[in-house]
Amino acid sequence: MPISHAHHHDHSTHHRVPAARSLYAVLALTLGFAFIEALAGFWSGSLALLGDAGHMFSDSVALALAAFAAWVVRRLPSARHSYGFARAEVIAALVNGLLMLAVVIGIVVEAIARLQAPRPIPGLAVMAIAAIGLVVNVFALFILSRGAGDINTRGALLHVFGDLLGSIAALIAGAVIYFTGWMPIDALLSLLICALILFSTLRLLREALQVLMEGVPLNIELNDVGRSLAALPGVISVHDLHIWTPASGAPALSAHVVVESLDDWMKTLEALRALLGSRYGIEHVTLQPETRAGIIPVAPLARMARRVPRRGED
Repeated sequence: MPISHAHHHDHSTHHRVPAARSLYAVLALTLGFAFIEALAGFWSGSLALLGDAGHMFSDSVALALAAFAAWVVRRLPSARHSYGFARAEVIAALVNGLLMLAVVIGIVVEAIARLQAPRPIPGLAVMAIAAIGLVVNVFALFILSRGAGDINTRGALLHVFGDLLGSIAALIAGAVIYFTGWMPIDALLSLLICALILFSTLRLLREALQVLMEGVPLNIELNDVGRSLAALPGVISVHDLHIWTPASGAPALSAHVVVESLDDWMKTLEALRALLGSRYGIEHVTLQPETRAGIIPVAPLARMARRVPRRGED
């Protein structure tokens, strides 16, 4: 029985070059300011500044990792790696998420200690450094947002967004301390920012793990796809349906399609391709046609995804 590959194998990565350049620029910007902010944080004793500086240093590591992944992704597929190296960006996003969790835990521990024993902080100096950091992070956010389509860049964007929130928290903390002298605000705002960062980090980790475990993309419902395919003219049923994501933003699908007649397969194939592309954004499709007489009855659609297709079958 013929297997139809209803897609073109265009694994070109020229569109990732601007994203890689953006990562390099933001890496240099973030690392430079993190060093300045760390010195100011140690001098002033501000947890908000120290937390933001530590966050930016961890971001520098994360951005370097993301930049490396963006470079690896640009390598062409080979006989050994037929899908190419696009999944490197997903691995980088996973590591970035884990780094963010470590940063959040460290800041929370220190913030709780500061709430129990507040330290005097020069509010005006904190405000000045935080204002500069805010400008730097807004600029970095603007650079990265232009290439935020892939999960790797979005992971880096999450780090920079966390830096931006940290700068805002430090600015507010400095203002409150300068005008009122209330020291606990420094630690309280740090805890608030950690909560916001934690929410985004967990969402990124969930998406990265979903891709690495070859789960169905979160925005696609397996049963809905199967019902839509089975409802097309000429199609009797669909089984062994699998949807996964070889690389971020590029879902793939394989399925066995039971048709009324193989004579009309090419017409049916075009209809299947059009439906998958327009409704679900799935372009990488491998479909095997079968007739009713050539198959063994299968379980309902909800129990279809039992076997992960081998790479050699694609």
